Amino acid sequence: MTQSSLQEHRTAAPWMRKVLLVAGIYNLLWGAFVVLFPLTLFRWVEMRLPIYPEIWQCVGMIVGVYGVGYIIAAFDPLRHWPIILVGFLGKILGPIGMANAVWLGHLPPVAGLVCATNDIIWWLPFGLILWAAYRKFRVR
Repeated sequence: MTQSSLQEHRTAAPWMRKVLLVAGIYNLLWGAFVVLFPLTLFRWVEMRLPIYPEIWQCVGMIVGVYGVGYIIAAFDPLRHWPIILVGFLGKILGPIGMANAVWLGHLPPVAGLVCATNDIIWWLPFGLILWAAYRKFRVR
């Protein structure tokens, strides 16, 4: 293995840090929005308002906490791969749960739009970061 290829395995590419910072800021903003204005999204898409908006606010709090984790991971993405893995799993399982709720008729299809920006757009970059972390630690 050449010196340059070894270096690739030791450090994260700059884009990884940027993606995680953007994801962190996005999650903090989205989480704060949901906590502060829990009924707004439901009104925008003309969905029935939830009986217990506090549950939706808890989701916002969790999203915000993920944002803190992504910002921490941005400082050393390959070292903090477990944070990214937990987020990645949530971004896979969330849309599965949403699709199931839409399939069963518990949520209208428009509710799935939330998954596009909160989950699906992050699959590729998070997956690539996790792959790079795997390659780094596999070399050792």
